[in-house]
Amino acid sequence: MARKIIIDTDPGQDDAVAILLALASPELELLGITCVAGNVPLELTAKNARIVCELAGRPETRVFAGCDRPLRRKLVTAEHVHGKTGLDGIALSDPTMKLQDQHAVDFLIETLRAEPAGTVTLCPIAPLTNIATAFERAPDIIPRIQEIVLMGGAYFEVGNITPTAEFNIYVDPEAAKIVFGAGVPLTVMPLDVTHKALTTRARVEAFRALPGRVGPAVASWTDFFERFDKEKYGSDGAPLHDPCTIAYLLQPELFSGREINVEIETVSDLTLGMSVADWWRVTDRPANARFIGDVDAEGFFALLLDRIARL
Repeated sequence: MARKIIIDTDPGQDDAVAILLALASPELELLGITCVAGNVPLELTAKNARIVCELAGRPETRVFAGCDRPLRRKLVTAEHVHGKTGLDGIALSDPTMKLQDQHAVDFLIETLRAEPAGTVTLCPIAPLTNIATAFERAPDIIPRIQEIVLMGGAYFEVGNITPTAEFNIYVDPEAAKIVFGAGVPLTVMPLDVTHKALTTRARVEAFRALPGRVGPAVASWTDFFERFDKEKYGSDGAPLHDPCTIAYLLQPELFSGREINVEIETVSDLTLGMSVADWWRVTDRPANARFIGDVDAEGFFALLLDRIARL
């Protein structure tokens, strides 16, 4: 039986690849895509999610628009990485599929109440505003969640939007604090692992050589956003952050990490949004997350190439 998932997202080129990987994988049943403001404003993230679904030939996928700003802060976006549209790199037509009328938070609550307890996994690859809002409005859904597998945070790789904070957590640290403190089984894909999943030139060209539209689109998106990371880090390619969450659901053996305590900083001006990960277990705070630290990059890209080729 396919594992039921909901992707919460702010596409973003790497978000788009994560959605494509899920849509290409029969092991997963994508119940819906919930969109939030993050990489770009909500209007664009909801549009981009539908563009990706149509690119994959899956216009029946339900896409919901959610929160247009963080819980208690002004929205910070990342057009400097993803471009003005969030999906810069290739020209794609505006979507024709309908955006669902229901608010994303209401969809999350309704779905988690309707599905059997312990059967739905949430995959947030964006600021955690939608998830935290759902938890605050309907705490009864929290114990019904099978697992949360999210992209966010950092420890050894410190920050990519401030010296100490990763973007998804920094945009809405109060939301992240709620989610990390909820007691749901939680697996975290921080920068520490995603920075080991780099798009080398050979990997990009393998996507470009695939038949059809999807592989070349992935290559074009990567060409666009990797320029930022290559200049910033001096690396040979860019990390494909968000697809790590979906790859973990498909082949968890590609990843390794440890059960630790992770707390989110919401007060300090210097370290706002920092994911304080007790990797060395030097405190007595109980573990609340499986924090992933390594990935078999060759296996990860082999999986991604195989699945993208199916679309």
